[in-house]
Amino acid sequence: MTPAALPGLHLRPATLDDLDAVWEIEHAVFTGEAWSRDLVREELSADHRCYLVLVDDAGAVRGYGGLLAVGTEGDIQTIALTPETRGVGAGRRLMVALIAEARSRGVREIFLEVRADNPVAQGLYTSLGFVEIGIRPRYYQPDGVDAVVMKLDVKDPA
Repeated sequence: MTPAALPGLHLRPATLDDLDAVWEIEHAVFTGEAWSRDLVREELSADHRCYLVLVDDAGAVRGYGGLLAVGTEGDIQTIALTPETRGVGAGRRLMVALIAEARSRGVREIFLEVRADNPVAQGLYTSLGFVEIGIRPRYYQPDGVDAVVMKLDVKDPA
């Protein structure tokens, strides 16, 4: 199934009205590494940010992703999906939309960190053109898991 063909799931810009739903997913997915509710609120409203939510036909938030874009550099801040939304192309759809947003803002390089023990996410990012550029030892706490740092050179649309 292609990301554009996900039935019943729609992308839209996140607002502060999404804070409860986004934080609930953040807390469920990242548990001990989850951002605080205040940090999520700040991210949703901060300058140079673009957060998108993936919602179902009933309006329930099923995933979200965020981009920080300053000048020609961007950083995927976070991406998370509810368990029932995984494996159907929703993560790809969020990433493609965030990359398009970065491109529209003049970003030429996008960076991200991904847990070294998350091969599914690493595979997604690699399939989108990201390449490994380094390791941040013990980056994810409290587990002490390394972060794989990845980079995408953003090209102009064909």
